[in-house]
Parts: sequence; structure tokens; C-alpha cells
Amino acid sequence: MFGRTLFVAAALTFALAARGAALPGQPAPAFALPDVGGKRVDLADFRGRYVVLEWNNPSCPFVQKHYGSGNMQTLQKRFTADGIAWLTINSTVAGHPEHLRPEQQAAWLKQQNAAPTAALLDPDGKVGRAYGARTTPQMFVIDPAGAVRYAGAIDDKRSADSADVKTAHNFVAQALAELRGGKAVSVASTPPYGCSVKYE
Repeated sequence: MFGRTLFVAAALTFALAARGAALPGQPAPAFALPDVGGKRVDLADFRGRYVVLEWNNPSCPFVQKHYGSGNMQTLQKRFTADGIAWLTINSTVAGHPEHLRPEQQAAWLKQQNAAPTAALLDPDGKVGRAYGARTTPQMFVIDPAGAVRYAGAIDDKRSADSADVKTAHNFVAQALAELRGGKAVSVASTPPYGCSVKYE
């Protein structure tokens, strides 16, 4: 199974390179975005720490899968407790039916008992496009030196069924465990799955 995953990941890496997306081994694109409270949050503020980027859209059934099951919140709490920064980013364009105002995004996250370090809004899509974010959820792991080390799906169960979380292999948790153990990331990129990011 992992042999096929690696083959698909290699093909994906080639395709993303052509689009100028953030790739494992390359510097993470710099950005600064407002959080749901209006505070400016700069990626550079977290230099020296591992950072997880999570692309989010509450209307997406795949996002609902990971929040409804409690999976995303569990990961957020687990890793932020270890000093890892977790940034949840919504790149839904302003004017789209699924776009949420800051207070709406904040209320949804509170209702879900979410625990990211910060919840950020990217309504013009510049950050999402810089990273090549295509789906919600889509995940990136950045190392303390500011390089992307993982890009892709949250896990290997490409469905909207919350029951699948129990048997899924989580690529984000694997990447962080390997990095923090002084190892190279064995699966550095995978094809993301979920709903398309609503850039238009």
C-alpha cells in the first residue's frame, strides 16, 4: 500500500512543482494573515517551532468528518500541548456562499471545541495559492528552520465517513513523529483529498 502511496506522491510532487506549490524540502512561503479576532499573525513568529497548516472550510463534508469525529481537535490539542504551532486557514473567497465572516468562523470553531494556535482568514486566496492548497482539509508540516517537510492529505482514508478515522493512517502525526525523532519523513507528500478550496 505504501509503495503505491510513494509512487502517487512522486507524481503529485512533479505536478505541483509545475504549479509553483510549496514542496517538501523547500522554504515555506512567508505570509501574514488576520486571525478571527483581527490580530495579524505572521508565520515568521513561529520560527524555531514545528508548524502545522490546516486548510479548513466548515461547509465541507470532509472537514466535518474530521471535526465531527473529534479527530482534528484531538490532533490540535495533542500537538499544541507539545509546543507545536497549529494554524487553521480558511481561504474561501469573500462573496462565496460558503464564506464565513470572522465571527462566524470563530463561533464554529468554538462550537467544535477546536484548539488551533490561531484560526486565520485568507479571503483573497493568496496564501492558499502560494502553498498550492487545493482541498479542505489539506495539511502541511513546516520544520523549525522554516522548510516544508510534509504536504498533502491528513490520512489515507479518502472518504467523508467519520467511521474511517478509527482505522486511518495519519500522515501528519507520522511526519511529526519522524521529524522529532531525528528521522527523515518517509512519506513527504500525498495527494490531498476533500472539497475544492473555494477560490472563486
